[in-house]
Amino acid sequence: MKIVIASDHAGIKEKTELTRWLKEKSHKVTDKGTFTEESCDYPDFAYLAALDVSEEKSERAIIICGSGVGVSIVANKVKNVRAALCYNSEIAKLSRQHNNANILCYGARFISLDSAKKMINIFLNTEFEGGRHQSRVDKIHSLTEK
Repeated sequence: MKIVIASDHAGIKEKTELTRWLKEKSHKVTDKGTFTEESCDYPDFAYLAALDVSEEKSERAIIICGSGVGVSIVANKVKNVRAALCYNSEIAKLSRQHNNANILCYGARFISLDSAKKMINIFLNTEFEGGRHQSRVDKIHSLTEK
């Protein structure tokens, strides 16, 4: 799967480890930064990752900041993006099954690396259920295009 990953300074250690881990699982990973631990602005990197998903250069994205809130807000401003702020594996699964989320956001200060790997694995391997959920996902985009 083609995956784009990004973080701010709060998530760079996790991003580096997750990039290696995802590549070991044979995913094609594009890293949109940041690349140092210097304080930086999360919107810059969240936007680049969300744009990759919007333009279908990547199938999914993982975006990390301190809390996950800021990057999820930024990502959801981008057309055709459904970014889910996840804090456990059950939410990651439901975000895919019911919302067809294409971006997983989380907070490095609140989720351990092992928990993040479990969430990401579920997020990448859970299919959208469609059915009654499809009309709701369609409505998200029809409302935001007005």
